[in-house]
Amino acid sequence: MEEKICIKSLLPGELEQLMAELGEPRYRAGQIFKWLHQGVASFDEMSDLPKALRARLEETCVLTRPEILRKQVSRLDGTIKYLFGLSDGNSIETVLMEYEHGNSICVSTQAGCKMGCVFCASFDPARSRNLTPAEILDEILFAQKDSGRKVSNIVLMGTGEPLDNFDNVMRFLKLVSHPDGINIGMRHISLSTCGLVPMIDELARLKLQLTLSVSLHAPNNETRSSIMPVNRRYPLEELMPACRRYFKATGRRISFEYAMIRGVTDTRECARQLIGLLKGFNCHVNLIPLNHVEGSPLIPSTKEDVRRFQNELIKNGLNATVRRSLGGDISASCGQLRRQRNKEVSQ
Repeated sequence: MEEKICIKSLLPGELEQLMAELGEPRYRAGQIFKWLHQGVASFDEMSDLPKALRARLEETCVLTRPEILRKQVSRLDGTIKYLFGLSDGNSIETVLMEYEHGNSICVSTQAGCKMGCVFCASFDPARSRNLTPAEILDEILFAQKDSGRKVSNIVLMGTGEPLDNFDNVMRFLKLVSHPDGINIGMRHISLSTCGLVPMIDELARLKLQLTLSVSLHAPNNETRSSIMPVNRRYPLEELMPACRRYFKATGRRISFEYAMIRGVTDTRECARQLIGLLKGFNCHVNLIPLNHVEGSPLIPSTKEDVRRFQNELIKNGLNATVRRSLGGDISASCGQLRRQRNKEVSQ
């Protein structure tokens, strides 16, 4: 049996080709593309298409539609966390956050993650797989549809390593930024990586105008390798030159994510080493108070230590801010809700 086409993963030109194969006029592709990017749940909702075409699409194509397994709304700031169920029984987390400048959504790019960062609840190599472009897009479409909030900014910082799912993520970026779709420009999109050096270079070659966020989290190889296994493969001696090459190729300032972990990454010596590592680099340092994960021995830095660390960086010429914590009452950091559900399902 011939495998069905994932129609929502198709770009407009590919939809036109599909219409030609089905003997349909070219303009049908534009109609279908717009319907898909409104988050329709079935082909029957595409009311301006002939019934015969809708039936043919049902036969030849699959229309992805996630199920809302759980939804948590913060009483503190209105942050919404979704646990979406996928067609294969897997699940992913998506977080919708409200800011003064608009609504931001943090999307997952993989179901589970293989990178193994010890401070993250998303590590799940047994259940890990790449999301399709359609499945990533669905996170935005169905969060908008359910919440009634229009998304203006996208952060690829949920479950998974985006650059480990490179081709699907690049196709998603083309889809989500298309003027006939959601139309969110690259300058409103941030992509986070734990530091896959070859793929950073590959991304640099594309010269996209998105913001690259590098999960640095430690200023030396010994500490970074102890909390981020990826550093054993791509140590700082390889990662930092790749970041500089990226800036040279794109002209886009890199944001370095830095987890504040008490006694591990927040010491005065760590501040001194981080200043030395980033001195003279046109970058931004985003200090992130650690989200405690159940079972982890790591604990967050105190507010006083975070402030001291930030002031030390600023005093030495680095641009450093502290990430505002949202959804604290609903465990809004990615991986925790999915991990909880997987435990329940396996019991």
